[in-house]
Amino acid sequence: MTAMTTTTSGRADLTRILRDAIVSGEYAPNQRLIEADLSATYGASRAAVRTALLELGAEGLVDRLPNRGSRVRAIPLSEAIEILEVRMNLEGLCAAKAATHVTDAEIAELRQLRDDLLAAAGSDLFEYSRLNQLLDQRIREIARHPTAVAILERLRAQGVRHQFRLAFYPGRAAVSAPEHAAIIDAITSRDAERAEAETRAHLGSVITALRTIG
Repeated sequence: MTAMTTTTSGRADLTRILRDAIVSGEYAPNQRLIEADLSATYGASRAAVRTALLELGAEGLVDRLPNRGSRVRAIPLSEAIEILEVRMNLEGLCAAKAATHVTDAEIAELRQLRDDLLAAAGSDLFEYSRLNQLLDQRIREIARHPTAVAILERLRAQGVRHQFRLAFYPGRAAVSAPEHAAIIDAITSRDAERAEAETRAHLGSVITALRTIG
């Protein structure tokens, strides 16, 4: 039983590690993922690598090629926009749930995060991007809706490279920072309807911007 639990955990960790590497750009779109190389790099068995690649294939991050192994899937802009359209509903739901469940301590945390986001938007885009991701994570956690969060995690991984590129587009932070502030204001006011509306408006703005920059 212990060995089986360790093996299962190891495979889950490898899947997460490879997912993070793909999302962060360590492995580029269309780059081949060779099982023997991954096995050596991560000190994992070929079976564990194969399982991780199959799981990432099911998530839409990896293409499995007949008789040619695997490669990082290149997600086109049109699909990234479709993903955002789906996320608009789920993230709006999470924002509304967060406004319903948020505690006084979490309100204080979100207000500090609001100040930090607005400050970073004008001076440090890398920090702004990090805080942006932290805000998304905290809203999902505060929402306390594991089903929506599980679906969102998969969808976000597929489209994150396009949004990362957008985050550093000139002038984008000046637009998105007030949008994030409005979402935080609604949640900390415990206004579920407004939190959902502000979230949907923000993601609509992201879609418009992605279409603009191509």
